[in-house]
Amino acid sequence: QVQLVESGGGLVQAGGSLRLSCAASRRTFSVYRMGWFRQAPGKEREFVAVINRSGSSTAYADSVKGRFTISRDNAKNTVYLQMNSLKPEDTAVYYCTADISGRPLLSLGYDYWGQGTQVTVSS
Repeated sequence: QVQLVESGGGLVQAGGSLRLSCAASRRTFSVYRMGWFRQAPGKEREFVAVINRSGSSTAYADSVKGRFTISRDNAKNTVYLQMNSLKPEDTAVYYCTADISGRPLLSLGYDYWGQGTQVTVSS
């Protein structure tokens, strides 16, 4: 089992920044592909960003490209999502995910999900 605990959500004005963190419970964190998804009220959950095990490869949804940055610190078993130039449409619950099965970078399949952290962007 892998437990994922997100933090860093909150209320911010449009144009502001937030950094989300996700701490994983197991020491084998460095072998996980990690991702972020989000779900806005009344909408389906959508992919936001992904990072490979070493941190050398990342990918982003078009809606956040150039504004969000995913990174990881394997020594701390933690993945981050730096969110800049936030917009009201970024308002959602953000979920951290872990893939321990070795899927390709852009696969939408994940094995574990965090409980989510709320991000609210006011206009």
